[in-house]
Amino acid sequence: MKRHLMIIGTASALLAPDFSYSAANTDPEWPCIQRKVPQLSIAQVWNGTDLPASAKDWNKDAGIERLVSEIAARRNPIENAQKQIEEYALSLPRGQANEKLAQIFQGLFDTLNVEREQVISGISRYADKQRDLAANLRKEASEVDKLRRAPDIDQSEFARRNEQLKWETRIFEERVQSLTFVCEVPTIIEQRLYGLSKFISQLMKKG
Repeated sequence: MKRHLMIIGTASALLAPDFSYSAANTDPEWPCIQRKVPQLSIAQVWNGTDLPASAKDWNKDAGIERLVSEIAARRNPIENAQKQIEEYALSLPRGQANEKLAQIFQGLFDTLNVEREQVISGISRYADKQRDLAANLRKEASEVDKLRRAPDIDQSEFARRNEQLKWETRIFEERVQSLTFVCEVPTIIEQRLYGLSKFISQLMKKG
C-alpha cells in the first residue's frame, strides 16, 4: 500500500494544478527555457556588405538551389558545408563570386528561417498536447486516490488503475525529456546559420 501511495504522490506533485512550461518569455505558453523568437532577421545573422537585389533570385539558379539544400541540412557537418561553399566560389569567374555568394547566403537564410519557424510551431503543438496529457493525468491520479480511500476498496481494480497511471506518467515524463531536447533545435539552427553566414561574408571580403 505504501508503494501505491508513493506513486500517487509523485504523480500529483508532477501534475499539480499550477504545472506550467512557461519560462522567462513574452509568450506564457512557450515551454522552452530558450527565449522564443518566432522569426530571424537578416541583420541578426549577417555582418557582411549590403546584399545585392539579385540575392533574392537565388532559387532561379539550379546549382545554387541544390547547394543551399545540401549546406542547410543539419546532418551535413558544418566544416563540410564550408568546404562546399568555398569550392563553389573558387569555381566561379572572379567577377561573379560575390554575387553568387550573396545568393547562397540569402538561400540559406530563407531555408533555415522557414525550417526554424516549423520547429517552433511544432514545439508549441507538442506543448499543447502535454498540457492536455497533464490535465488527464491529474484527473486520473485524483480518481485513483479516491479509489484507494474507498471503504470497500476493490484491490484488483485499484492495482489495475494504479499501474495504468504509472505507465501513463512514465510516458508523460519521457515526453518532457524529449521536449527539452527539441527546445534546443531552434538554437542549433541559428548557430548553423550564423556560422555559415560568417564564413560566406569572409569569402566575399577575400573576393
